[in-house]
Amino acid sequence: MIKKELLETLYFKEGKSMQDIALLLKCSLHKVAYWINKHEIKTRSWSEATYLKRNPHGDPFKFRMPKDKNEERLFGLGLGLYWGEGTKADRNSIRLGNTDPELLNKFINFLTKFFTINRRDLKFGLQIFSDIDPEEAMDFWIKGIRIRRTQINKPTITRSGSIGTYRKKSLYGVMTVYYHNKKARDLLIGQLPM
Repeated sequence: MIKKELLETLYFKEGKSMQDIALLLKCSLHKVAYWINKHEIKTRSWSEATYLKRNPHGDPFKFRMPKDKNEERLFGLGLGLYWGEGTKADRNSIRLGNTDPELLNKFINFLTKFFTINRRDLKFGLQIFSDIDPEEAMDFWIKGIRIRRTQINKPTITRSGSIGTYRKKSLYGVMTVYYHNKKARDLLIGQLPM
């Protein structure tokens, strides 16, 4: 028999998987699963288990509300930017794309201040037209939003068509900032006035 208290401690407090518990207790996975079921211990979903496995020390971010008027302005701006420009359809990450590095810098400041996201954990995607020099565009964005080249995925290049107003605004393409974390994304969505 495996005691309920021991299973709850290992499974919930220490965040161990059933396989980890079986190895620790030197018994079969089947035995651990049997006693978890017998004690009616609610098990994690597949996505919860995956999240815990990828983040064994807890969430890689910590959300906090603004503390003063200046922070309230940045908080409101960040929410507004995400509400207007962000990709809400992606259920697993925070994404926001734009042609203006200052706008992206404001959003990055919002993420780092209120979600305590490390800037190095952000990823970026660049979309450019085929008549734009990829190296020149990369240099523009690296300097403009102060990131490392390794944070940027390989640029997506779209074949240039007729000259339009959008292409005139997009001399260096569209840069999208990504933060892959479902919990952070859900927290951000929960702040929107919907």
